[in-house]
Amino acid sequence: MYLSAKMRVYTTILVCLLCLPELKSQDTVNLTFIGDIMAHQRQIDAAKTGRGYSFDSCFTFVKSYLSAADVAIANLEVTLAGEPHSGYPTFSAPDELATALRDAGVDVLLTANNHSCDKGRKGVERTIKVLDSLRITHTGTFYDSAHRSQTYPLLLKKNNITIGLLNYTYGTNNLPTPVPTVVNRIDTLKMAADIALTKSLSPDIIIAAIHWGEEYKLYANLEQRAIADFLLRQGVRLVIGSHPHVLQGMEMNMTNDTTMQSAVVYSLGNFISNMTAVNTDIGAMVRIRLVKNHDVVRIDKGDYIFTWVYKPQQEGLRRFYVLPAAVYAGKPAFFTHNDDYRRMNTALAAMRKLYRETTTGFIEYTE
Repeated sequence: MYLSAKMRVYTTILVCLLCLPELKSQDTVNLTFIGDIMAHQRQIDAAKTGRGYSFDSCFTFVKSYLSAADVAIANLEVTLAGEPHSGYPTFSAPDELATALRDAGVDVLLTANNHSCDKGRKGVERTIKVLDSLRITHTGTFYDSAHRSQTYPLLLKKNNITIGLLNYTYGTNNLPTPVPTVVNRIDTLKMAADIALTKSLSPDIIIAAIHWGEEYKLYANLEQRAIADFLLRQGVRLVIGSHPHVLQGMEMNMTNDTTMQSAVVYSLGNFISNMTAVNTDIGAMVRIRLVKNHDVVRIDKGDYIFTWVYKPQQEGLRRFYVLPAAVYAGKPAFFTHNDDYRRMNTALAAMRKLYRETTTGFIEYTE
């Protein structure tokens, strides 16, 4: 049969396409982790409105980053125990704080930390109830052992990637865990059992969020490193730390064997608080991209965005705004006082220096 020149071209193209190997599309999940969510009394006072509380404005300048993530995860270092609301040393934040976090793009809240038992049984239980009522996914504290067995480990499914998420704390400020509630503690035997259980559920990757370390220390201690090594040996791929209230370094291990790639973030610092100690007003949002190809998940890349808590005096009250620090590092006119602008840039310079010394495999995102 005679084929025209045009038909011969079309036939050749079709044959070539049929001979190509099957291409399987990649599944991708973009994770964002942020540090400690605190609610000191001045924050509560600043959020007071005529009919309740509003924390929405606190997250105005970082909402676009949080909402862009497929899954954004934060450490909720307060209870939602109801009135009377209180700050340090025993936190009971207004429920509206959780609402504002949800509306800003936070998807998962971690509740195992040293303030979990600040308000006793009521605080543990009511925090769970409020988060459930707001449809905010959470893990780390439980009504009782039965509730834990039913809901832990937490499995997150997004874009055909399943993540097993674990959460533990070193302690609860010497307060006993009220019976029958459960607060996950750092215990290698228990964590090993939890990891084994998680593996049996066939997640693509296991992440552990750990509340550990020494407050205000910029360098991870030997105990943190030992716990991280233990978790990685057990099969955890990402370890995300909180508690020191200041930043500590990050380490990415990118290997040719994608099943062995891992990362440890020792401390994300404070995301929002009224702390005034040096380095407690700067934190980081860490972003990690997971890619699944041929049923294997790899850590594709990791970056971070420094954040700074801006606390101007407005209408007689100190207000609180989380800023992407690099974006505002060149905008002095934004700040009410030059001192605030100078302090932010000083903190930013100090943390960039720290990360040059302590961080491998992650890059700063400044756009």
